[in-house]
Amino acid sequence: MGHIEKIQSMEDAQTNDARITNNDHRPLPVIDLGPLMRGEAGAVENIASAWREACENLGFLCVVNHGVDKALIDDMERQSRRFHDDLTVDQKMAVRVTRDQKGFIPSKATILTHSPYHAHTKMDSVECFVVATDFPTDHAEAQKGTQFYGQTPWPSEATLPGFRDSVSNYMQAIKSLGLSLLPVWEQALDLKPGFFKPSFTDPYCYLRMAKYPKVDFVQNNEFGLGAHADTGFMTFLPPALEAGLQILDTQKKWFWPIVPKGAIIVNIGQFLSRWSNDRFRATPHRVIPPKDNDRYSFACFINTDLEAVAECLPSCRPESGPPKYEPQSYWSFFEWYMKRTYVHYDDFTNSEVKPLTSER
Repeated sequence: MGHIEKIQSMEDAQTNDARITNNDHRPLPVIDLGPLMRGEAGAVENIASAWREACENLGFLCVVNHGVDKALIDDMERQSRRFHDDLTVDQKMAVRVTRDQKGFIPSKATILTHSPYHAHTKMDSVECFVVATDFPTDHAEAQKGTQFYGQTPWPSEATLPGFRDSVSNYMQAIKSLGLSLLPVWEQALDLKPGFFKPSFTDPYCYLRMAKYPKVDFVQNNEFGLGAHADTGFMTFLPPALEAGLQILDTQKKWFWPIVPKGAIIVNIGQFLSRWSNDRFRATPHRVIPPKDNDRYSFACFINTDLEAVAECLPSCRPESGPPKYEPQSYWSFFEWYMKRTYVHYDDFTNSEVKPLTSER
């Protein structure tokens, strides 16, 4: 290859890097939770209108004055780096993901073969540590060996001092935020107050502490995490220090979200979307690998009880004909999604994994 051809090849590579072929940046809807956090009269009703509009259209928004201590968020960044960068591969593999989908998932373990949003031909580069609700060992489903009711394989205190406490404190703060928003979800969906409360008596929450290694050049259909819509009810994500998140709008165009400092991104999962007969949008999104620095993120998913059943909401029933979806428990939907997402899942589905025996 001659000198001119080499230069042209380098220029083409730079031009075709997937990170710069789409430079569309747009602000997300911003909702101020201050009045709700202060307990002001009428706060739920005032917030619900903007909440409804965002959820029926884009399916993504961000909240400010949310009450989650900045120190907790900053500490989660530090804890993510400690886990991914301070531990050896052997130490991380010692807490490898279990049949309950808790623990360390190495890079190249994810490919969304069922994604309808784009071609997905390469294994994702993300690695993550998944923490999820630890049910008591004497819980009836845990006693039966039902999948997802087992314990998180935490790194030992000697291996990573203070890690478990810090992560647990952050998860509890996000869980509290999520539960405090149930009245807003109810009002936005034209439901009676307290409608969702019975489905959140023992909510299943999980946290993905992810690392996206930096990549010099990103090809088309190469992702840190491929396009997907989340599985559950609601997701909370503080913006990462390195850009990467892209969102698919209703016109099927990808864009980079713009978020105010201190905000937390909120989006809808498929379980809620199905529950609402798709009135609220579970929005596809993806992560493009960063160029200059590794990217760390910690999405927290606040969901119903595993046993909770989504049957078309009273306010979302079609005027004629049946709803789009049959009633389904979160356990059943979560299990369906996981076995179509992760290549490691087959390691466990043929072992002594027991399904939830009833969909209460």
